[in-house]
Amino acid sequence: MMEAQWTPTPCPRPPSVVFLLMATSCTWLLPVTAPQRVPIDPQAAPEYAHSIRLDGDIVLGGLFPVHSRGDRGTPCGDLKKEKGIHRLEAMMFAVDLINKDPELLPNITLGARILDTCSRDTYALEQSLTFVQALIERDGSDVRCANGDPPIFTKPDKIVGVIGAAASSVSIMVANILRLFKIPQISYASTAPELSDNTRYDFFSRVVPPDSYQAQAMMDIVTAMEWSYVSTLASEGNYGESGVEAFVQISRETGGVCIAQSLKIPREPRKGEFDKIIRRLLETSNARAVIMFANEDDIREVLDAAKKNNQTGHFLWVGSDSWGSKIAPVIGQEREAEGAITILPKRASIDAFDRYFRSRSLSNNRRNVWFAEFWEENFNCKLGMHGKRPGSLKKCTGLEKVGRDSSYEQEGKVQFVMDAVYAMAHALHRMHRDLCYGYPGLCPRMASSIDGKELLSYIRAVNFNGSAGTPVVFNENGDAPGRYDIFQYQITNRSTAEYRVIGSWINKLHLNVEAMRWKKGDPSLPPSVCSIPCRAGERKKVVKGVPCCWHCERCEGYHFQASEFTCELCPYEKRPDANRTGCVPIPIIKLEWHSPWAVFPVFISMLGIIATSFVIVTFVRHNDTPIVRASGREMSYVLLTGIFLCYAITFLMIAAPDVGVCSFRRIFLGLGMCFSYAALLTKTNRIHRIFEQGKKSVTAPRFISPASQLAITFSLISVQLLGVFVWFAVDPPHTVVDYGEQRTQNPTSARGVLKCDISDLSLICSLGYSILLMVTCTVYAIKTRGVPETFNEAKPIGFTMYTTCIIWLAFIPIFFGTSQSAERMYIQTTTLTISLSLSASVSLGMLYMPKVYVILFHPEQNVPKRKRSFKAIVTAATMSGKLSQKGDRPNGEVKTELCESMETNISSTKTTYVSYSNHAI
Repeated sequence: MMEAQWTPTPCPRPPSVVFLLMATSCTWLLPVTAPQRVPIDPQAAPEYAHSIRLDGDIVLGGLFPVHSRGDRGTPCGDLKKEKGIHRLEAMMFAVDLINKDPELLPNITLGARILDTCSRDTYALEQSLTFVQALIERDGSDVRCANGDPPIFTKPDKIVGVIGAAASSVSIMVANILRLFKIPQISYASTAPELSDNTRYDFFSRVVPPDSYQAQAMMDIVTAMEWSYVSTLASEGNYGESGVEAFVQISRETGGVCIAQSLKIPREPRKGEFDKIIRRLLETSNARAVIMFANEDDIREVLDAAKKNNQTGHFLWVGSDSWGSKIAPVIGQEREAEGAITILPKRASIDAFDRYFRSRSLSNNRRNVWFAEFWEENFNCKLGMHGKRPGSLKKCTGLEKVGRDSSYEQEGKVQFVMDAVYAMAHALHRMHRDLCYGYPGLCPRMASSIDGKELLSYIRAVNFNGSAGTPVVFNENGDAPGRYDIFQYQITNRSTAEYRVIGSWINKLHLNVEAMRWKKGDPSLPPSVCSIPCRAGERKKVVKGVPCCWHCERCEGYHFQASEFTCELCPYEKRPDANRTGCVPIPIIKLEWHSPWAVFPVFISMLGIIATSFVIVTFVRHNDTPIVRASGREMSYVLLTGIFLCYAITFLMIAAPDVGVCSFRRIFLGLGMCFSYAALLTKTNRIHRIFEQGKKSVTAPRFISPASQLAITFSLISVQLLGVFVWFAVDPPHTVVDYGEQRTQNPTSARGVLKCDISDLSLICSLGYSILLMVTCTVYAIKTRGVPETFNEAKPIGFTMYTTCIIWLAFIPIFFGTSQSAERMYIQTTTLTISLSLSASVSLGMLYMPKVYVILFHPEQNVPKRKRSFKAIVTAATMSGKLSQKGDRPNGEVKTELCESMETNISSTKTTYVSYSNHAI
């Protein structure tokens, strides 16, 4: 019976996986390829052969990019010597080794059906229909031969598994149809993360790690280089887009790396497209690092565009495994590629394959239908009139030798092609062992049909050392573990360019930064950051929407850098350190003895103490002299004690504060003034009462004796002491450190002031009583201003009080007006001590220095005179006052005196001493 002669009806090209709806109706019309051997004469080979067939008990499919993508509607373009021929020869070489191995699939021969994808997903989809022909039942009832007999169909090969494809886009397209027919697929080069989806691509496995690992490795590289602002560049398609997507996703999850721009290279780029890409990248010029998931043709165009735009050395390229360690993208553009960091799955050169491939010739490799084309391409010659290379080239002799008459370097994926074939073989071997134990060759259970789902389970369970000695295993998604070598393209001192291994990535990064070289051999790491790191003490104010871009703001005032993004206020007792990265205690100060603010008050105080001590000594030595007795010895000593205390308080105010010093400050701060003005008030009150009583009668007023005067004085002083003791009970004395007094705008000048816990209000209360005594004394001094100065001390006391009031009126605005000054402690302490010393000096100078002068330098005046009665004294004083008011009293004509004490009028037995010229009470 003759084989049917008929013309197949072409099927439309399905745009997507939906084509399977049409496959069942169209596939039976496809031309059936009858088993045949490849012609011995290479010139007799079909011009458009698209498959290699190796007979075997079990047949594996193979998909390889033997040709590049065609232009202008043609499916296939130029031959790919390395990616196409090397890889498919690697599959045939692995099949040969397996068939020769007595331990692996014994008594079973592996066969192969290898197809060309032409680097195009739609074309590969059409070709892959060959793999499922055996699984589709044919209906030939409507087809008849010329003689009316039914047609004889050649049974197609039954493919149990497929090795391939290379490009991720091709693998995705093919995987969609193979999974419907439960045909396992193992890729040797497809790395798109999308293929890890086990729900959509459940029959897909691969011996190369997915780009998700690669993207993680590239992210680790970027992080190790301290690059926080990068751009991404992807070739349009599954590989480029999914790789960039994985990188962007990792950057979002981990943080620390921002994507300045994500650009895409069109599948069919227009003229000037790459120049436009470079200009776009320069819009964010700080993002010098560019993460590239692009094919080698696009990589070359990008480098060329950078060269044209004078950007050599600006960009820091980080290339995926599509760049790897290939020479093609960088030939003639070494300077533009200098410093590029590339990544490539760990691989090794298979020496056995090198020997095998170098031994291939036209005579011993007739099974490869594309080898003649390779021969012409590789040796730049032409095989007779049927040769594919046009032009007047030299004729091939057939005696050329690979590696001798042409350059040869093993393609990088040869190892993975062989590992994929061996993975399929190991799975079949274990399946045979379980299903056909002890049965030589294929048992009926495997010969009739191999369950693809069952074979898939064996594939996922394989674990063996591959052709390079590295373990071949798959995870639950069919992915191989991530193992990468990291390269850098360097130009040495001899101006030779080469890829140098600078690290590896096996679950984590191992990078030798010292081995890296950049433009002109510079070993320092170039930056790729949006904003330079903030200096110590500065916080980042992040630009909205771009977390890697920020403005640096210095932590001002008393704030320190609490974190990368925040400034916080130091505790009140602390200030920022020099770098503003933390807080340090504010230095504590006190008024020192050597300070100019202390030296002057201490000097005045010492002079006053010496002068007061001199007066006291003088009075004690001349205690019984008339002038001392006439001054009222008891009251004079009380007044001198108050003056001494006013001077002495200066030392307590300047001494280093502690509980003892603070206690004495509270006691003596107002006590000295209280002693002085209580005594003066008692004396002025006595004078006033005497002369007021004298105007009415000659009877002496009550309580004018020395004992009464002392009792009144100490009663007034006891009020001050009582207030102090109440103060002690309510608020025990203690020291405090006032950090607000010298809290300047500049923290470096801030100081904490160690002082007693005496507030301004407490100070006013302590001095207030003494000031009240002073004012009352001044009022009495004014009332007794009409008493002639020749009779008593009223006028010196008046002058003393007037001057004292002026001093304290000046003290109040100075003391309280400087409460906000940074020098408050110094000004207030100095003002207070000087005011006290001046008050004491006025009293000492006006009341006692004249007496001391008379006692020491005019002792002739310090003699007793005749005594007179109280009535005569008062009458004479009254008349003297009237005369002085008329102004007709001659100077020194009227001379009367008051007795030292009025008790002479009460008890005649007491002796009355006549005073000196200026009589005093």
